[in-house]
Amino acid sequence: MTDVKRVPLLDLTRIEPAMTEQLEHAFRRVLSSGHYILGKEVEAFERECADYVGCRHAIAVSSGTDALLVALMALGVGPGDEVVCPTYSFFATAGVVWRLGARPVFVDSRARCFNMDPEKLARALTPRTKAVMPVHLFGQCADMTHICEIAKSRGVPVVEDAAQALGAEHEGRRAGTFGVLGCFSFFPSKNLGALGDAGLVTTNDADLAETVRVLRVHGGKPKYHHAMVGGNFRIDELQAALLRVKLPHLDAATARRSANADYYTRELVGRGVARLCADEPRCGATCRARGANAGASGDIVLPNPCGGRHVTNQFVVAISGEGRRDRVRRFLSDRGIGTEIYYPIPLHLQRCFSELGHAVGDYPVAERLAAESLALPIFPELRRDELDHVVSSLAEAMSASRP
Repeated sequence: MTDVKRVPLLDLTRIEPAMTEQLEHAFRRVLSSGHYILGKEVEAFERECADYVGCRHAIAVSSGTDALLVALMALGVGPGDEVVCPTYSFFATAGVVWRLGARPVFVDSRARCFNMDPEKLARALTPRTKAVMPVHLFGQCADMTHICEIAKSRGVPVVEDAAQALGAEHEGRRAGTFGVLGCFSFFPSKNLGALGDAGLVTTNDADLAETVRVLRVHGGKPKYHHAMVGGNFRIDELQAALLRVKLPHLDAATARRSANADYYTRELVGRGVARLCADEPRCGATCRARGANAGASGDIVLPNPCGGRHVTNQFVVAISGEGRRDRVRRFLSDRGIGTEIYYPIPLHLQRCFSELGHAVGDYPVAERLAAESLALPIFPELRRDELDHVVSSLAEAMSASRP
């Protein structure tokens, strides 16, 4: 169909002219400086990020994956160690553990907030546990109060995988300030996206900050003198300069994402095709606080922030029924609507981890989320007519996909 209205999952070309001009100015500033790696732009960006997150130290690195990797390296994670993490997450969460010769130990998710279930964390800890690494999935903080309490009681440090959660808050504190280290990604699709790869490590520990900085440059300090083996985890001056332009606009962009999420919620619940979660004790009060329709009927279960500030990096719904999520996705694609599945295979079922001995059914909530989840367009520049097209098409899709 040639007349189909197109709504992309994400459109990075929708940049306001004023910001485009600022980005071009930043590029010219770096170009004329002749300094392209770890210079004044990086130092300034690190200070600005530390202020934004609310921590003492921020170390800019080459990617979100490298942020996780260097954080675990700074803690000395290696062969024989275990790192506890959720199985429902992007691959890098467990991939960096494996790269260091350690063993990822998986934990199931909560049914409707998608994050690590603290009730199942304690039983995953062993004398070999070197770190606990919760993920703030899709822009919502995990239950850090309980996760940190459990980890502290066993003397285990917490590393936050906050790749999708810059600016997210839990009980008045921002992601990246709960654990001994926090890790962020500036991949272009993130709320604060670079024009390439970039990442950040945060900490309040001066010694850990220094260790990360040294590891960032192959472990050399001074140059060519190596007391440890690090890697090339440096960020480009150009990416730091471009991110500095975008950081002051982040909160306004996040507010637009939240407004889009609220619009989806009102419209989909109002049409009777969706409901908010009301089945988890810890988030039931939040569900009720968001409106009388919190427990309404509907075939789609919508994301529902369990308190705090959700920065809505993704807007992920759950569509139950065998194969129904995929039928709905094909329907939306025919209507020109971009979607994505985050994530179709839980980490415990990835072939590269087969020697860990996991099987289907070991982590049932994560497996269900992998089979039901579907991300809808949520980026800040979406127009109202595009949101309406998603809502009406999704309502149509749900009707058409009924058994």
